[in-house]
Amino acid sequence: MSLIDGLIILVAGVIAGIINVVAGAGTLITFPTLLALGIPPVTANVSNTVGLVPASVTGAIGYRRELAGQWRAVITMAAFSAVGGIVGGILLLALPESSFSTVVPYLLLLAALLSAIQPRVARFVRRHSTEASADTRPVTFGLVLGVLATGVYGGYFGAAQGVVLLALLGILWSTDLNRANGAKNVLAGVANIVSAVIFISSGAVDWMIALLVGVGSAVGGMIGARIGRRLPAPVLRVILVVVALTAAIVLFVT
Repeated sequence: MSLIDGLIILVAGVIAGIINVVAGAGTLITFPTLLALGIPPVTANVSNTVGLVPASVTGAIGYRRELAGQWRAVITMAAFSAVGGIVGGILLLALPESSFSTVVPYLLLLAALLSAIQPRVARFVRRHSTEASADTRPVTFGLVLGVLATGVYGGYFGAAQGVVLLALLGILWSTDLNRANGAKNVLAGVANIVSAVIFISSGAVDWMIALLVGVGSAVGGMIGARIGRRLPAPVLRVILVVVALTAAIVLFVT
């Protein structure tokens, strides 16, 4: 890896860390960047997952105030997200690498679509809530099944997992958008962490890539948690969609 490649990965990690907190799809920056640098898809995915763990932690910590008094519910949901992350991580390593390479363009298209519709998800949650009537409900069986399924997706690939989680949480758990977003950061982070542990134990991680993404994403996660509400999220979202679509097109034609 050249010095220029390392700097590119580091900068991509910072941007991904910010976007993970603000828009929930930072993988759509780092993963295509690694592919563009010639990193094999599975190596890129597992190393990226490990590298984004610091951003998951810092992002969750940044929203701890919004979750005050709700930690029992969040921990319950996090347990199911962890199980899903384990299943997804095992599937990634157990299935042939050619299988992942085949589905990656489609996963990128799905992630781009989810990122594009995120504003509609947020508006839906807001329409069903006012500041005076914001409500947080008990965790239901349907919600934990949805969290489990998104955990599997997060462990296997993970891009835009947060968009699905925000929709689930906003509709089935809390109409307080900031609270739902804080819980989303925790649940996606848990799936990310447990799958990262599996990837590390498998020996499939490129540690230089993981370190560069990790340092960058930790910085980006802190920036995003501090100023996330003042960042132009629509601009970031457009960047995500363009990057994901471009990467998918390139993979389809090569």
